[in-house]
Amino acid sequence: MTADLGTDVFEEHRPLLMGVAYRMLGRVADAEDVVQDSWLRWSGADRAAVREPRAYLVRTVTRLAIDRLRQVQARGEAYPGPWLPEPYLTEFGDTVPDTADLALLAETVSFAVLVVLESLSPLERAVFVLREAFGYPYAEIATLLDRGEPAVRQLAGRARRHVAERRPRFEVDPAERRDLTARFLAAAGDGDIEGLMSLLAPDVRLVGDSGGKAKAPLRTLHTADKVGRFLVGVARTGPALTYEFVEVNGGPAVLGRFGGTPDTLFQLDIADGRVATVYIVRNPDKLRHLARR
Repeated sequence: MTADLGTDVFEEHRPLLMGVAYRMLGRVADAEDVVQDSWLRWSGADRAAVREPRAYLVRTVTRLAIDRLRQVQARGEAYPGPWLPEPYLTEFGDTVPDTADLALLAETVSFAVLVVLESLSPLERAVFVLREAFGYPYAEIATLLDRGEPAVRQLAGRARRHVAERRPRFEVDPAERRDLTARFLAAAGDGDIEGLMSLLAPDVRLVGDSGGKAKAPLRTLHTADKVGRFLVGVARTGPALTYEFVEVNGGPAVLGRFGGTPDTLFQLDIADGRVATVYIVRNPDKLRHLARR
């Protein structure tokens, strides 16, 4: 296999590799690093002896991601306040996936699911991602991870139960989410507390991730009254931002820029026609890659 052909093969599989790495790590920069490391291993391998490049590359990325997760867990660093994944652009251009595809995407890449995946062991997370997001057979996952198939099935069962117990259920209709997001943004921006309260579920939650580097609640806020008053207060006292719709983690979101620099990202989860969860990402490290879009 020539060098150019080897590059072509890798680039063909790059979206898959990035998808695996991001779902494993929940961090765009770490996922990009893992994919780059897999390229270095691929470029230095005896590619003529690799019969199944896709399997080789997925195996490499999965193992590198597992190693990185273990390193993070070993460091045991405390994160200041709630943790959310780095927003991951999932824009579809002119092609909108059907409802089934959107549901599958939401099952594996949404904020709600990735937060739950953080509590899995690295091996459980790898099995869950390969099985639930990409449909790999148990036998193939066992080969990729050098585990017996019965052990892989056990890991998959534990991971699936864990996610099912902790994952909230939300609607995935993109038109409804986008419409409600626009109304939510308008009400908050106008200081319309009554209009905002009409959009919020009584038990709404607000999860803010600042990483200790920007203003955001250090605890999850609960109830419509607390969430509504917080949002109106931020709109009145915060910097003047310009807003644009973006597609991240399988759903519509709003990116606020200050002087062209990404400052705040909002995303809503919807249940029964009302806002059930408000996610706010303000950690500048997690928004930096959005400046490239």
